[in-house]
Amino acid sequence: MLFLEIRQMVEKIGLSPAITHFEWGRIDIEGAGHLKNAKLYPGGAHDWDWKETGTHHSPGIQPADVQELLDKGTRVVVLSKGVLERLETMPETLAMLNEQGITVYQLQTEVAVKKYNELCAAGEAVGALIHSTC
Repeated sequence: MLFLEIRQMVEKIGLSPAITHFEWGRIDIEGAGHLKNAKLYPGGAHDWDWKETGTHHSPGIQPADVQELLDKGTRVVVLSKGVLERLETMPETLAMLNEQGITVYQLQTEVAVKKYNELCAAGEAVGALIHSTC
């Protein structure tokens, strides 16, 4: 029953936008243009402004950074570690996602982009936080 409700929500909101190009410092997203850091979710994407939550490379991605993804219907989350894997994720963030039954992938940025696009193509309710530099 829950799966059916989630699927209906994704169909109503729309699929997650594909990442059409990635290079150091630039992420091109279907329907959202060029961004440096990106929040992607079912139905859209926008700039991921670290200042909103006070995010830094360490201790890393905070629960507040992923909350919007969940609010938009995300059931699978891809968290990039950065190109050089310098971006960490707080244990509290992973615990929150785990408690909500969210599948999480923490990957180096190029690998994260590939995984995200694969999940999009499969029609998953996927969201991501993509860091395009270090």
